[in-house]
Amino acid sequence: MTFARSFTAQAADIDELGHVNNAVWVRWIQDLAVAHWAAVAPPEQQAAFVWVVTRHEIDYRGNVAEGETVTGETWVPEAPRGARFDRHFRFTGRDGRVRVEGVTTWALLDRATGRLLRVRPEIAAPFLG
Repeated sequence: MTFARSFTAQAADIDELGHVNNAVWVRWIQDLAVAHWAAVAPPEQQAAFVWVVTRHEIDYRGNVAEGETVTGETWVPEAPRGARFDRHFRFTGRDGRVRVEGVTTWALLDRATGRLLRVRPEIAAPFLG
């Protein structure tokens, strides 16, 4: 299941080169993934579990200036491996050109203990549909 949301570059997001700073892209990647989890996971799962990033692989293909809007899309193409799964993402400008894309690896933690947990099929199912 692909999930999408829009992001508009604000003045505070812009670096000295006049475009969205790399750290902002990482925040947007995380915000997109968290919004996807919040949109599809039942409340009891959201209360019991939390996801953490273990790896980012990001390809920067174009710039975004202040006031520009991009659409972020994310999806999980394959079933999890133990406690982890890869989440793909892409940010596209209104002109249809990809600005940033890549893959992040996320791990599932028990919210109460902070321990890694195997991603059970019922947790993964809403992302794979």
